[in-house]
Amino acid sequence: MAVVPDEEDSSNYFVREIEKNDGAVLKIYQCSKGDVGCVVWDAAIVLSKYLETEQFCTSKTWSGKKILELGSGTGVVGIMAASLGANVTVTDLEDLQPLLEMNIRENQDLVSKGSITAKVLKWGEDVNDFLPHPDYILMADCIYYEQSVEPLVETLKLLAAPETCIICCYEQRTVGVNPEVERRFFERLMQDFDSEEIPTERQDPEFNSLDIHILHLRRRLI
Repeated sequence: MAVVPDEEDSSNYFVREIEKNDGAVLKIYQCSKGDVGCVVWDAAIVLSKYLETEQFCTSKTWSGKKILELGSGTGVVGIMAASLGANVTVTDLEDLQPLLEMNIRENQDLVSKGSITAKVLKWGEDVNDFLPHPDYILMADCIYYEQSVEPLVETLKLLAAPETCIICCYEQRTVGVNPEVERRFFERLMQDFDSEEIPTERQDPEFNSLDIHILHLRRRLI
């Protein structure tokens, strides 16, 4: 049964629907007011739909896999992965946990083969609760705060084994400090990781954009 916010709080939320390839619909609550984690960003939709592409789904790639999502926000990416059969942990700061829990409950009927749970993870802090290393780490639009560059890179280094595939999706922005933040992030990241950019022809044919990039990252063997 759908879990809707209390009537007095309903004006604080609005729903974004994302249709899956099998016709099922993810219903994702967003906050009318709040920080950047309270809404569904375009990069999160592009990444969610990428997880459904033929390269992943024909071979049952997600079935039983351990997935960790960083900076989950509304949780749409992790919920999509769980609906495809993965065992997912979505993570974000403490203040976003109620929104994550709400969206997990709202879409629980679509998670019949996989599983999903929400936990607090602050980048740069202890990651022992998230080990052993996941099969995949997912992140959508996590590169925008200058002060988070170093903690995010350090967290990725701690969480990723050489076998772990990090799928990073981000919208390239050209205003303000964004270009410098992106440059610093990838300069720092490429010291320890190898990167492969996924061309648009390997992404969802409808949900893709020249401004939104998808990268596969793997920890470099020393």
